[in-house]
Amino acid sequence: MPPASDPALHRKGLLITAIGGLSLSFDIPLIRLSDGEVWSVLATRSIATFVVALLAWSVVRFALGRRMALIPGPIGLLIGVLYGINSLTFMLAVFNTSTANVVFILAFTSMFAAILSWIFLGERPSNATLLTMGAMVAGVALIVHDGLESGNFFGDAMAACSAFLLASAITLSRHTRLDMGFVPLVTAIFPGIAALLLLPEAGFQVAHPGFILFNGLIMIPLAFFCLATGPRFLSAPEVGMFYLLETVLAPIWVWIVFSETPTNQTLIGGSILILALLAHSIWQMRSKARAARDDDTAAEFPFTG
Repeated sequence: MPPASDPALHRKGLLITAIGGLSLSFDIPLIRLSDGEVWSVLATRSIATFVVALLAWSVVRFALGRRMALIPGPIGLLIGVLYGINSLTFMLAVFNTSTANVVFILAFTSMFAAILSWIFLGERPSNATLLTMGAMVAGVALIVHDGLESGNFFGDAMAACSAFLLASAITLSRHTRLDMGFVPLVTAIFPGIAALLLLPEAGFQVAHPGFILFNGLIMIPLAFFCLATGPRFLSAPEVGMFYLLETVLAPIWVWIVFSETPTNQTLIGGSILILALLAHSIWQMRSKARAARDDDTAAEFPFTG
């Protein structure tokens, strides 16, 4: 595989992860529209995603003749387990706190990824990234404090766990550089089975199953395939940044459909998160553009200086 620093590969990674982040922004609205009990919704969403993964893998392997592992070795299984546990914590967060709280706290994924990459991959964050992390801690603290006051601390804690699990999966994927596109889709069977075991005695309780089936069959496979493929071409913090699309868009979709307005404290904390991440993203893009210009200059005048 060509080096991940190749500008063409970097642009490809940006496009793939942008599609994934945009698709993921519809996840919570579709969950809410299905109007179901938590374990029924999780089971339907996870099993539908698993079925799509098997069908897509069969097409790739047998119809197109391309060999591709569903789960590339033990490290792929570990990454899949992280994605599976993330599905559980994410669903518990959605059902136990506001949409705004969930997505704003999930925005911390990129910062968790930066910390984990620093510890385990030796990719030290820049001073700008460290400054951004400090601002994000302040923003998350405001949101969690608001959750404490409103009795949503459990949901906020599950959202924080979900952000950490996603960052861990992204960092491991970045470390291996293997194709992990199918891993989060196939291992969705794990939370699906767990949800089936936890179903209430009355069985499945989903008022509008079409929404959650559309989510599980199309939107989630597309989102997680793209986001799991991104680390082949981008750094872990960069991939985490694309979860910002869900942070920005999901509350808008929920506000349009359900008229759910976040509290002032959540809006302030979320604004701090978004502005910090936006400033950091702009700084990264300018740094990369400056580095590319320097490389071009060095190539054109190799004996100067």
